[in-house]
Amino acid sequence: MTSSAAAPASLRRIAFATIIGTTIEWYDFFIYATTAGLVFAQLFFQPAGKEIALLLSFATVGISFLFRPLGAFLAGHFGDIIGRKAMLVATLVLMGAATTLIGVLPTYAQIGILAPVLLLLLRILQGLSAGGEWGGAVLMAVEHAPADRRGRAGSWPQLGVPLGFLLASGVTALMTGVISPGAAYLEWGWRVPFLLSAVLIVIGFVIRRSVSESPVFEEIAKRGKQARLPIVTLFKRYWHLVILAALVFVGNGTLGYMTTGGFLNNYAINVQSIDTTAVLVAAVFAATVWFFSTLIAGYLADVIGRRHTFLIGFGIQALVVFPVFWLVDEGGLPGLYLALLLISTGLGLTYGPLAAWYSEIFPASVRFSGVSITYAIGAVLGGAFAPMIAQMLLGATGTTAAVSGYLLLATLLGAGATLCLRDRSGIPLGPDHEAEQATGATIFASRTPVAQLAETK
Repeated sequence: MTSSAAAPASLRRIAFATIIGTTIEWYDFFIYATTAGLVFAQLFFQPAGKEIALLLSFATVGISFLFRPLGAFLAGHFGDIIGRKAMLVATLVLMGAATTLIGVLPTYAQIGILAPVLLLLLRILQGLSAGGEWGGAVLMAVEHAPADRRGRAGSWPQLGVPLGFLLASGVTALMTGVISPGAAYLEWGWRVPFLLSAVLIVIGFVIRRSVSESPVFEEIAKRGKQARLPIVTLFKRYWHLVILAALVFVGNGTLGYMTTGGFLNNYAINVQSIDTTAVLVAAVFAATVWFFSTLIAGYLADVIGRRHTFLIGFGIQALVVFPVFWLVDEGGLPGLYLALLLISTGLGLTYGPLAAWYSEIFPASVRFSGVSITYAIGAVLGGAFAPMIAQMLLGATGTTAAVSGYLLLATLLGAGATLCLRDRSGIPLGPDHEAEQATGATIFASRTPVAQLAETK
């Protein structure tokens, strides 16, 4: 951090801008995943047959994740060179344009094979945008914050993810249950949530343009300390941090995309025959729980540390991965609500502290590249194909036990990586402290005397 944190009024403005902008960005991303499990198999992949069409639909959700690292590379490179703010605005506009175009896309019945091809291309653009969005948002929040409030500040952009999921699920539930129920939703109602993005992007653009640049980057730029090739430096010196921190997110993302990726929704609707709108309303409930558990986790991260908060969250996840499917199988809609409550509580505790911890792991000159690329790689390894893998496991074994085993493995992997990283709460984030930032992030490396002294205070 620079010598002084932003004023309270500025912090409130930054909090509002990061939450609103990230909510809009992730609404766009999740509205696709929500719709993929409901209509894309029928409208864009129908000739493949019901089962294969559903797998292809979930595959398009996952394929976009493969392009998130590219988006992270581009945004990270330019974010470390020209600033965080410019990348925030650019990624927001790209996501909104791709989402709006999906809303006017012709179906397979209208233009044949070109329809799924165009759908996939637009989903790839969403992936590029999502890959660059997160790093800029979290650094704007964390680098403006006082050292003892970084966990809370880092949870602000994290809140945009459950809020985006809540908004996507809520709008879809409104379309399926009130405005365009039944055949009308399949005919035209599914398009409305995508077209709504055009309005939301204008709002987000205006808000994000109003915030000031990160003080850390301003100091880097003033001193001319931008890395010429930040990505090369990142992988040459800090590749081990990228791998470990990405695995931490794998533990969260794999379970998270059971809900946000549409698998659990599809399972409840098509296997357990629960009403579509009722399931979507339950998803709104899940997003609400996820929101509050993420918010609480941000506060906990400042009180008991990032690492301890993560380990509590992973412990909860490990305990619930088997019961959640039993609850849906035996309890119907009430069981689904309880399952989502359990999932969302663990998810929030392993998501709220992520922004602050990632920001404190990487040195200032490569921080945008580090947090963006790490998050994107974690998303690919964890969430990208989780719905498709779960669907394949269910189809191959006929039981959700295999799916639960897969989720438990990912959770234990995330917990193991968490144990390999040190908590760096309060470490200075500015360019004058690069030497301290560059050492001691893992349990395998020695810490600088400055870092050891800070931990004893």
